[in-house]
Amino acid sequence: MQWRDQGALLSVRQHGESSAIIEVFTAEHGRHLGVVRGGASRRIAPLLQPGAQLDLTWRARLDEHIGSYNVEPLKSRAVAVMGDRLALAALNSVTSLLAFVLPERESHPALYGHTIALLDLLGNSSVWNLAYLKWEMALLEEMGFGLDLSSCAATGSREDLVYISPKTGRAVSSQGAGEWADRLLPMPQSLLSFQWAGHQDLAAGLKITGFFLENHLAPALGNTPLPGARARFVDRLARQPSDE
Repeated sequence: MQWRDQGALLSVRQHGESSAIIEVFTAEHGRHLGVVRGGASRRIAPLLQPGAQLDLTWRARLDEHIGSYNVEPLKSRAVAVMGDRLALAALNSVTSLLAFVLPERESHPALYGHTIALLDLLGNSSVWNLAYLKWEMALLEEMGFGLDLSSCAATGSREDLVYISPKTGRAVSSQGAGEWADRLLPMPQSLLSFQWAGHQDLAAGLKITGFFLENHLAPALGNTPLPGARARFVDRLARQPSDE
């Protein structure tokens, strides 16, 4: 069994004395694990950093085996974010969430495209923040828990959308909310316009996506807590100056 693909490195762990097991989100083969012989060596280990783009050749005797990788580095994204703690926290959040939610060896080409676009933007302080929020929306959509903010779930109106239903992820207008308003989630402007309005509004948008990740997606995956890397990213974002 053999295939060749590209992918973003999600995680690395040492295997034996000199090898490493890597977890990669690939374009055609989804989240896929494999052993890199010599992956713990001084020559190869520095290349295997989360977020790195790799050219991969996977081989195994049988398809169900973990198999082994030959890897060629294409792009090291860690360098672009090393001086930006917030962007580095975002990279760690992306790789941790993908490792958490993706079924092994299941292709998700649309999400892969969103992921690579976001990873390539990290380090560009003027655009990546909102791209991250869009990415979490895309992640929920891909996993079957997408938010529908196009119109009010109660009235069908596209105006005055100020709430989100915590059960359905549908938008709700002030008129449609009625006496149920106190049971609904507030609608951050960042989710409606995807226009920069400061870190605090972006954090409010991530609070909403985090609610659905934690209360809808995580229970479907066995109720395991979300990776701590996401909480650390959101906490760091919330502590940024509001006008930055």
